[in-house]
Amino acid sequence: MAAVPDIEKSAQVSRPPSRHGDVSETQGEEMATPLPEGDFQPPDGGLVAWSQVLAGVLINMMAWGYPSTFGVYQLYYRDTLKLPESQISWIGSLQVFLAFAMCTVSGRLADAGYVKSTIIAGSFMVVLGTMMTSLCKQYWQIFLAQGLLTGLGLGIVFMPPLSVINSYFVTKRSSALAISATGTGLGSVILPATIQYLIPQVGFPWAVRCAGFVTLFVATLSVLILRPKLRPRKSGPMVEWDAFREGPYLLYTLGAFLFFWALYFGFFYINAYARNVIHFSTTDSVQLLLITNGMSVPSRPLTGYLADRYFGPINLYTFQTLVLGCMIFAWTGVKTRTGMYVFAAFFGLTVGAAQGLYAGSLASLTKDPRKMGTRFGMVCTIVAFASLAGPPTAGAIIDKSDGRYLWAQIWAGLVIVLASLVLTATRCAVTGFKLWVKI
Repeated sequence: MAAVPDIEKSAQVSRPPSRHGDVSETQGEEMATPLPEGDFQPPDGGLVAWSQVLAGVLINMMAWGYPSTFGVYQLYYRDTLKLPESQISWIGSLQVFLAFAMCTVSGRLADAGYVKSTIIAGSFMVVLGTMMTSLCKQYWQIFLAQGLLTGLGLGIVFMPPLSVINSYFVTKRSSALAISATGTGLGSVILPATIQYLIPQVGFPWAVRCAGFVTLFVATLSVLILRPKLRPRKSGPMVEWDAFREGPYLLYTLGAFLFFWALYFGFFYINAYARNVIHFSTTDSVQLLLITNGMSVPSRPLTGYLADRYFGPINLYTFQTLVLGCMIFAWTGVKTRTGMYVFAAFFGLTVGAAQGLYAGSLASLTKDPRKMGTRFGMVCTIVAFASLAGPPTAGAIIDKSDGRYLWAQIWAGLVIVLASLVLTATRCAVTGFKLWVKI
């Protein structure tokens, strides 16, 4: 796509933050009233700024809490449809793929000022797709409703709150983005618990509809809270191709690709492993998924604080990614019920710590905050292909191994360790080969 000349390049995140939280009144298409270029001063705190973080928590409950619950659906569809693991995984993989892939579009719309309308449109698609899923009886129907329609909606809602939060913070940015990411863990507990424990009471269709009502509530509340601050960047390309000429950005994109290629293996298969290898009941195996998702909540704000205060987001993201790869290797030695509970807890802590720094790391590489939506959306679109291929790859490895999980676990561990090495190269591309530099 041909680039439209960008005439607004002067806002820098290095300008000193103010102590007030005032924002301009919104008008027209829910855009912030244009601010003079020199007046852009992120408040870096205050009631309004932290309320935007709350809106981000709510959106993440829907945008990423929903895909992280597919392990519950995986077991239900396997029992009712009698299909191979890899085929069922394509539903969840398509959903995650579209949740990432649409970020380029929604990110550019957020930069242009269309924040609330974008969230409203995406939320409508998520709720409609969820309600249609409750009516589905065949694989192709579920694939279209839950995989395609819901996935499109999830991708549309994700980027606008992130772009807004990024504009309100400088020195506390990693903490703010990490706290907003706790919504992923909260949604990953609330939504699967809603479905799993309501199925015996009201049946699968109404359990899914109740999950749809939860998403409708959180979406509505987030729209009411959000208050965009930055002057909309009307001009500029949908895709900023010049960003790929920057070594750190290119390496970061490659590292993120590898990270998300193997990330959802754990979310999709931890309960299946517990049931098929350790002989958990279906209910107990779902509890493991809830433990994993729940334990990811406290680790996100903690790592965000440590990144802002001591280590820097890229340094800590690189380390936590390495720890996550080691945790997946450790999974190969889990053979008992107690071991599964312990692993689920520590896996949740490590995956939450790593995921919580994903956005903050890229924000530290983005000088103009009004380009955050576009640049982060580009990374997410590329990562979409990794998340699409990851769970089916693992499922195919498991099927080829006659139901054994060892080689899939080794594959996932190696890929995530490789991601950590690429992120190390990203850090070196910015600072050179220096042992201790906060970035």
